[in-house]
Amino acid sequence: MSLMSVLTRDEAQTRARLLDVHRYEIALDLTRGDETFDSRTVIHFTVSGDRKAADTFVELKPAELRSATLDGQPLDPETLDENRLPLKGLTAGEHELRIDAAMRYSHTGEGMHRFTDPTDGETYVYTQLFLDDVQRVFAAFDQPDLKAVFELTVKAPEGWSVLANGVTTHEGEGTWRAAATPLISTYLVAVAAGPWHSVRTEHRGLPFGIHCRRSLAPYLDADADELLEITRQCFDRYHEKFEEPYPFDSYDQAFVPEFNAGAMENPGLVTFRDEFVYRSAVTDTQRQTRAMVIAHEMAHMWFGDLVTLRWWDDIWLNESFAEYMGYQTLTEATRFTDTWTDFGVARKAWGYDADQRPSTHPVAPDAVDDTASALLNFDGISYAKGASALRQLVAWLGEKDFLAGINTHFTRHRFGNATLADFVDSLADATERDVHAWADSWLRTTGVDTLTPHLTQADDGTYSLTVAHDGSRPHRIAVGLYDQDLSDDGGLTLRERLELDIPQSAPQPLGKRPALLLLNDGDLTYAKVRFDPDSFTAVRGALSAVPEPLSRAVVWNALRDAVRDGRLPAAAYLETARTHLPHETDLALAEGVLAFASTQVADRYLPAEERPAALTTLTHLCRDLIRRTEDGSHPGLRLIAVRHFIDAAAHPDTIAAWLADGTVPGGPELDPELRWRILGRLAVLGAVDEATIDGELERDPSATGQEGAARCRAALPDPEAKRRAWDAMFATDDLSNYLFTATAQGFWQPEQADLVAEYVDRYWTDAPAVAARRGPAIAAAAGRWAFPHHAVDADTLRRGEKCLRKTDLVPALHRRLVDELDDLARALRVREA
Repeated sequence: MSLMSVLTRDEAQTRARLLDVHRYEIALDLTRGDETFDSRTVIHFTVSGDRKAADTFVELKPAELRSATLDGQPLDPETLDENRLPLKGLTAGEHELRIDAAMRYSHTGEGMHRFTDPTDGETYVYTQLFLDDVQRVFAAFDQPDLKAVFELTVKAPEGWSVLANGVTTHEGEGTWRAAATPLISTYLVAVAAGPWHSVRTEHRGLPFGIHCRRSLAPYLDADADELLEITRQCFDRYHEKFEEPYPFDSYDQAFVPEFNAGAMENPGLVTFRDEFVYRSAVTDTQRQTRAMVIAHEMAHMWFGDLVTLRWWDDIWLNESFAEYMGYQTLTEATRFTDTWTDFGVARKAWGYDADQRPSTHPVAPDAVDDTASALLNFDGISYAKGASALRQLVAWLGEKDFLAGINTHFTRHRFGNATLADFVDSLADATERDVHAWADSWLRTTGVDTLTPHLTQADDGTYSLTVAHDGSRPHRIAVGLYDQDLSDDGGLTLRERLELDIPQSAPQPLGKRPALLLLNDGDLTYAKVRFDPDSFTAVRGALSAVPEPLSRAVVWNALRDAVRDGRLPAAAYLETARTHLPHETDLALAEGVLAFASTQVADRYLPAEERPAALTTLTHLCRDLIRRTEDGSHPGLRLIAVRHFIDAAAHPDTIAAWLADGTVPGGPELDPELRWRILGRLAVLGAVDEATIDGELERDPSATGQEGAARCRAALPDPEAKRRAWDAMFATDDLSNYLFTATAQGFWQPEQADLVAEYVDRYWTDAPAVAARRGPAIAAAAGRWAFPHHAVDADTLRRGEKCLRKTDLVPALHRRLVDELDDLARALRVREA
């Protein structure tokens, strides 16, 4: 991989003062073979003012720069330095830059990604240009505040169709033309080409389409009604909320292979990872997640696409807003009316974890110096903490004023760029409240506040509440008072919910003492909550009797925090799960608690000698859930229990019998996802061989099957299998992003610690090398999936910290290692506690 200079904020500001970019004419030729495509770009721009001649540069990262001309005069291709072509002596007035280059296809999900479907041999390409990968596809002044009109033509092989930001028309002989865009940022340009299977419709006079690979056609068709209904419902709800109409000429959603993110908000052509086209059974919570991503990306059409951040320090403006709107709009407009429970369990935990690591940063950082630093901020803080902050803002401000401020913001900055200061000014104009002070305390600070209740008894026997507040942010919360119902199996009933502003002005009278006092009931703020001693006893005994799922989510999160902070033994969390989870009905809660209990408690927080007992507890818990769901009343709950039973199985007999029979007794039938899951666990346990894996791959030769086989082969407890998997990841650059991840997921297993001990040492040299060669996407995968999570010991921590002191680590890997090593240190502290 050739080097690529990162753009600094200072450089971007200088260039933005100098240039006004009007229009790009881009011609791509995708018929030039498997390795490269042709890219011809004409950029029309103006140099401002009456200044003397100025210098700047345009970015591109070609396989070959054939020619470049500025105002008809040739530029020397040899002056291309890394990814910058200098433009010298620019005078005030209009200019035209022409670039002719060959560009490389990518297999890492960056730039123009190329994928050949192993099922039918068909090839697909699509762009992912976020954050600074435009230059891998065409020459550009690559920064968000140099918006322009984009006119695009694409020459594609026979039988392909081409999707883009605007409506595309086939002009014959394989050439497709996209309608010119309105003013958009370079990173939002999108193309997806291949023999797509498409389902098209119209809504409110606009063309809507959903698209996927041909081999996934039956699965897309099965869900098309649901996907299009969610799309229409969200579209209509946003038009009720926002005064500004949808700003583009069409709305296509393409499900594309080997996509690194969940989705990308390209105007008029949203790209999604095609695992959202379900080949196997999924839970309703997974369907809700897919719907949330649809709603999230659509919110970006206004917040991000219509109004775009000026520089990457305001990335939260895009992501926090879309995250909040995604969950809220689903709740209001679709059948998924309980989305905040899933947010509380799955997303908020992501935010809380990120905010307690050394790599934490404010939701709105003061300064992001360059594009490489910006890429690291796509994390639980920009998404989950930011969305939590907005939810708290709405609770404090009221939705009416919040939406008034949003609409002011859209009107002021439509098709332009805006900053945090602009956004806060728009909100401030809609309310009497001090939004600027709120923004300073919520968006410019780091860390998680902690709220702890203290109950005081008066002479008359009544109680009052004071909340100790460790932190600096104001909070508006609800406090749930629950009484024990003595007549009905000791269940809990909600007496009342009190509204409380923190910090408090005076103690809050409660009347008689509640059995359970729950701070932040309803989960409206972002803070850790503790229990008073009596409430903690009530929770351990009656958690499953807390009436509402969202309240139970707050309780489970508090227990999770207590484990991570060393205040609750990991084994006690497992025992609480064993007691209460068999009675749980909410899918998001069941999934979230089982995931934490298995991947954190059993695999990392408990000492190795206690892990077998923990796995036994988990399989018994899952068996209880499987028994409870035999009547067919809770298929999603049953599926979750079956998946986690497979993952925790310490002996192969039961799951091997399921695989042989092709079904779990009483259902479900084994679809590809469950078959590969069982095979993966059997591989770990040494109960299958390469021939069995090859046989399964013949049965399922799809891309997902290829990943399943790679995961299984890497998991075999065999020295030669481990050597081959390691070499595939680190010695060659042949694996695509998805196959790299699948191999890494199979490689490390707690059961195989002795077998892979030598590779823990090798990781600290081989991961930095592959990251430097292959770039940010593989660097992030090497840091996240290939990290030796099972090796929870002081030696691993010491070696990791030594590696971290290297000055030449790729930023994406450095950030992952900071996070993983902090999690490792936490796991060691939890074990000691």
